[in-house]
Amino acid sequence: MDAITLVMTVVFVTASGALAPGPLLFATISHGTRLGVKSGLMFAIGHTLIEFTLVMALASGLLTVANEPIAKVVIGIAGGIVLIAFGALQIRSSLLSIPERVKSKPANTRNLLFIGLAFTGLNPFFIVWWLTVGSNLILISLEFASIAGVIFMYVCHVWMDYVWLMIVAHIAKVGTNIAGFKWYRLVLVLFGMILIYFGFTFIVNSIL
Repeated sequence: MDAITLVMTVVFVTASGALAPGPLLFATISHGTRLGVKSGLMFAIGHTLIEFTLVMALASGLLTVANEPIAKVVIGIAGGIVLIAFGALQIRSSLLSIPERVKSKPANTRNLLFIGLAFTGLNPFFIVWWLTVGSNLILISLEFASIAGVIFMYVCHVWMDYVWLMIVAHIAKVGTNIAGFKWYRLVLVLFGMILIYFGFTFIVNSIL
């Protein structure tokens, strides 16, 4: 896979997951009402501390099997199936009513980092994503440029988390509920379809 294809794959797959409703998104909406962009930034930093550690740990383990055909097949198929499932669930949830989340009392800045850490590390969907979909991206990145490729992939991935969470926090600060936007639901449907497409692509590429 060349650099441009790798970047496009990472960006589209990341966007599909980053925009989906989840604990970190709704925490950002809640705390963003008072602290604005600062809450989104702190949540993103907490998220990164957990995520980058997990990515490098997975990369270290996968480095030893990166050239094993069976590993590529298993991880590719598993990642593809999870992408298809997540895409279908994302489309389904976007077509249903997204309930209002009860707004909790905003925490101070010192606590936001720990909330970001907790809502990332204790989120089962986050763990499953990186053990399947993410592992396939890591394998592709290892083939592209070894550990340097993984770091490059992660940079292409993580900036979207920062931009999205900070935008959501700002929108919450001005008193708008992003989960209620019709365009947000349409975007979820679109990216759900993109997830399904990449899911089939992962499966096909792992078999061929």
